[in-house]
Amino acid sequence: MSQLNIHKVTLVDIKELQKISIETFSSTYSSLNSEENMKLYVSESLSDFQLMAEIRSSSSEFYLAYKDSCLIGYCKLNFPDKRKKPIDNNSMEIERIYLLEKYHGNGYGKDLFESIIEIAGARNIDRVWLGVWSKNTIAIKFYKKLGFIKFDQHLFKLGKDEQLDYLLELTI
Repeated sequence: MSQLNIHKVTLVDIKELQKISIETFSSTYSSLNSEENMKLYVSESLSDFQLMAEIRSSSSEFYLAYKDSCLIGYCKLNFPDKRKKPIDNNSMEIERIYLLEKYHGNGYGKDLFESIIEIAGARNIDRVWLGVWSKNTIAIKFYKKLGFIKFDQHLFKLGKDEQLDYLLELTI
């Protein structure tokens, strides 16, 4: 049983979503990227305008994850009609899955992932996939422990820097 309460994001939640998005992205990648590229990515991809457009999209959903009443993480899911890398019609992309750093290692990441699998099951999704930066060894280890396998790779643009992402999939 999950230790988390998962809440589907609406426009009312935009500030909370933006704050946790910036905080988790920055804590995960700042030490390995230039300040310039980090600022450019955050200003383009995590702006109010961009997040509002993504919340309004019928092909994606955000969920906030709470432990008791404390916001500790979030995820963004993309559904078949607007995938970045098509696999099949019954797949779902986990575009973002993040926890605040102080909650790592307590099973909350696994709980959030299990909530994502429940969402996929309710939509009759039989495969989930995601992209992970090739240098994010902690995340890669976590995904492999969950059963994900690498099936491809692509370039991800962080600011002006092109980075190699591994594409991982899991049949559920």
